Amino acid sequence: MLRQISLGAVGLTVGGILTVVGFAAYFSGNPTLNLIGFFYGIPVLLGGLALRVAELKPVPYSLPITPELIDLRQKQATATQNQIRSDVTRYRYGQKAHLDSSLEYLGLEPTDEERPDLIGIREESRNGSYTLVLEFYSPLISFDTWKKKREKIERFFGPGLHVEVEQPEEERVDVALIRQPSEAIASEG
Repeated sequence: MLRQISLGAVGLTVGGILTVVGFAAYFSGNPTLNLIGFFYGIPVLLGGLALRVAELKPVPYSLPITPELIDLRQKQATATQNQIRSDVTRYRYGQKAHLDSSLEYLGLEPTDEERPDLIGIREESRNGSYTLVLEFYSPLISFDTWKKKREKIERFFGPGLHVEVEQPEEERVDVALIRQPSEAIASEG
């Protein structure tokens, strides 16, 4: 719940209210409220403004989540899938883009201008396996490059996952992180 609240907006609101109260108290001759408004309101307002500038909004779900998918997620999702889902669906601060360090490690972020943009996620069941799909807008990195990086992506996101790379439309790439059945994981080890 709290991860869906913008700390920048909270800081701006609280700081704005305290600052207005401080100015009102100053003009009405109330020194106690004046000090509270100026000494707390202005720093909180500036802190809220700084957070708002460095804010990275949560990535939206492109499809609604059904109770069946939630049940499947609870039974099958790997720690990596849960961590990615948690990280990209909350406000982040001080990052250039969602998964920017992962994309850089995978060689899919040569420059800030070429970096694919995570525009949505969805959860689905593929052949009974929990699947987290990352939807990227990738106009400057070709689909062939994504296909060549598929095995590296699979190794990067860890054991227990199979990765499929798809191109549902031009300039968009979907990376499906599919939970492998337990027997497939055991045979790899």
